[in-house]
Amino acid sequence: MTKRTQPDSDEQLNALEAHLAGTLKPVPLPNEVIQRLRERIRFPQPNEIALRFHDWQRVFLVVGGVMSGLLILITVARALYYFVGRRNMI
Repeated sequence: MTKRTQPDSDEQLNALEAHLAGTLKPVPLPNEVIQRLRERIRFPQPNEIALRFHDWQRVFLVVGGVMSGLLILITVARALYYFVGRRNMI
């Protein structure tokens, strides 16, 4: 068995990249596709984003809910690990 050397593999990779660079050309998007995407994606104005952060009660509630959910998930995972580990030891 012969072992491939790194330079040989690099040369093949460079040759493949050069071939693909010559073969694959960028395809321009039609303007109507870009216009449709811009209509569907609406970026909020900076003042809307700032107003969302001023609603601290909602942000605190969401962060607390996520943390509580993660804590429950970790507790269930630890309990399952404990019971499965105990069963395998007997």
